Amino acid sequence: MADDKDVLRDVWFGRIPTCFTLNQDEITEREAEPFYLLLPRVSYLTLVTDKVKKHFHKVIRQEDLEEMWFEYEGTPLKWHYPIGVLFDLHASNTALPWSIIVHFKNFPEQDLLHCPSNSVIEAHFMSSIKEADALKHKGQVVNEMQRKDHKQLWMGLQNDKFDQFWAMNRKLMEYPTEEGGFRYIPFRIYQTMSDRPFIQKLFRPLSPDGHAHTLGDLLKEMFPAAIPQDDEQKYQVIIHGIEPMLETPVQWLSEHLSHPDNFLHICVIPATND
Repeated sequence: MADDKDVLRDVWFGRIPTCFTLNQDEITEREAEPFYLLLPRVSYLTLVTDKVKKHFHKVIRQEDLEEMWFEYEGTPLKWHYPIGVLFDLHASNTALPWSIIVHFKNFPEQDLLHCPSNSVIEAHFMSSIKEADALKHKGQVVNEMQRKDHKQLWMGLQNDKFDQFWAMNRKLMEYPTEEGGFRYIPFRIYQTMSDRPFIQKLFRPLSPDGHAHTLGDLLKEMFPAAIPQDDEQKYQVIIHGIEPMLETPVQWLSEHLSHPDNFLHICVIPATND
């Protein structure tokens, strides 16, 4: 059971100070001032940037307005990844505020999915929750929920309502005591330098003899290079902006550090040699 409310709250209310600047090549009628926003780590870019859109709409010629998209240091930012994952993957070792470039033209069809409305984000979010529940409980918990329960999860995220979201989400985090954990851990491992979007395979929280698997066990199997060798650390392993100890049980991580989509998003980035 996810009972450590302080951790859940800290994760939910994590924010990233961000500076949005309009792309220099997009001709404006007058100078576009940067726009600052505290972005919720657990949300999605296209869900929380209405104010950014309004701010820059005022200075762009209406005929130039197309779908808004974002870029960081030349990399288009995938809106269907949680904001915290985008930051940890691309910008975790840079100074704040996070500096994002806003575009209204030349949508990068090869790199990004279109997001014409919030219903697209909702569909993506609910599909992730269903996939996670299929791994954890064979889909039984989501299937027993009613449409209004699904809506409560979505509205909780969309409106940044911790209590509303967790009143329903805790059902997705429960499991029979005798089983000692979920069937499989819903996780995704992202790497900056990789061509593949992420690593996602079946992984049980317990070994056949009932021993609790740790983050280190998960990495050893899925991404062995992330384990420090001879005191040399090639990579940092980041979840929600922190580096959890490799001895942490993955079941605990899944209950407490999963994003609202119920996946444990793990970013593996090159270690900085300070």
